[in-house]
Amino acid sequence: MPDVQAPPPLPKSQPFFARRHSTILKLLGVGALVLVLLIPLAMITGVLNERLRRRNEAVADITSSWGREQNLIGPVLGIPYQYKFKTVKEVPLADGRVERREVEETATGNAYFLPETLNISGNAQTQKLHRGIYDAVVYRAQTVLSGKFVPPDFGPLKIDLKDVQWKDAFVTIAINDLRGTREAIVLDWGGTKHPMLPGSQVLGYTTGATASLGSDQPISSEIQFSIPLDFNGSEGIYFAPFGVQNEATLKSNSADVGFRGAFLPAERSLRADGFDAKWKVSYYGRDYPQSWTSRTGNDRFTTQAVSNSLFGAQFLSILDAYRYVERSIKYGVLFLVLVFTAFFLFEATARQKIHPFQYLMVGAALCLFYLLLLSISEFIGFSWAYLIAAVASIALITWYCRFFLGGGVRTLMIGAGLTGVYTFLYITLRQQDYALLMGAIALFIVLAIVMYVTRKVDWYARDAS
Repeated sequence: MPDVQAPPPLPKSQPFFARRHSTILKLLGVGALVLVLLIPLAMITGVLNERLRRRNEAVADITSSWGREQNLIGPVLGIPYQYKFKTVKEVPLADGRVERREVEETATGNAYFLPETLNISGNAQTQKLHRGIYDAVVYRAQTVLSGKFVPPDFGPLKIDLKDVQWKDAFVTIAINDLRGTREAIVLDWGGTKHPMLPGSQVLGYTTGATASLGSDQPISSEIQFSIPLDFNGSEGIYFAPFGVQNEATLKSNSADVGFRGAFLPAERSLRADGFDAKWKVSYYGRDYPQSWTSRTGNDRFTTQAVSNSLFGAQFLSILDAYRYVERSIKYGVLFLVLVFTAFFLFEATARQKIHPFQYLMVGAALCLFYLLLLSISEFIGFSWAYLIAAVASIALITWYCRFFLGGGVRTLMIGAGLTGVYTFLYITLRQQDYALLMGAIALFIVLAIVMYVTRKVDWYARDAS
């Protein structure tokens, strides 16, 4: 019989694709889990925005009754005058026809003058009002406007002195919300008291007070004035630099203050129980003149120009609990990446098997931290809320990791790592100015640790085995 040849040897079987690229596939799976966990983070952000809107509505409701943000604008000296102008009118003729003729008419306008010097002294005592679980910062301000007016110069305004109606001269101021005024406003004009009636005659403003001077005598010398004001407000208080030289002093019992507007204080003293601030401002820093008239062509004095020159203090919290929570959520992805990286390193270096479901449960606990932080911070301070939420999350994750990491050193490493990360996040949130620098340094350190731990890992040999 012919010899039967043996079949050729079978080629060595190659490992499946998943076995040969297990590390890459694991990385892709972990990345997919991170993307999936962005959904609950986005939902928590939506809850935060909804709670923030409710807080803002409650604050608006409180301040609408107490008094809104106050802009104190003035004083302005107004002097009526007569002027003539030409206009075209239709004049009926005897035969029934209508003829257009140019006629001269007389009208009354106002000339406005700002003070030579303006001194503002204010004392704003803040307090908190409550509506449900929400707080609003309000204040009572006792303020005095004082200074002097020089004799008005009508020459640049092209007004003849014989047309000036001195008996109708007035002094007016503008304030955002007079509902918070506690006492009657009285103008001291050169030693004479003049009650100020509701209504502002400052161009573009309707809310305020006006006092009639009621004198036929021309203003031929410097006049000292003083206007004491006692009113309620909220959020902030701002002043307009209406004088050639302006000095403003403001003190308060609020240590949580931000100086806003066109000018910063020349001097300031911040203490734990309040602040003192002093501004020195000249009229060169504004866009409107010292005098103008109500006639067309004198449009340099506008409400926008006045708003651009306001300066003062804001009493709302610069960064309240909601803003802290909002900033902390932005670090949510970083938390997920750091913890999942630690799990991946355990799998890569210690041959520890971790199921994707276990990744998912730990990620859910990390996301739940922010919801706990948001809900607890509405009732107690942010610091205590952060401590409670962080301790609860660390304890839950550490307890859960003990069952699939085998306990011992690995579980302690996870617990210690989470404690360090949460502590670092809290410090970063508190250090607003250095948050970016601290975050960049921390990421660099974490990357260096990962590179050091994996420096001798042969990824190809690991997959092949």
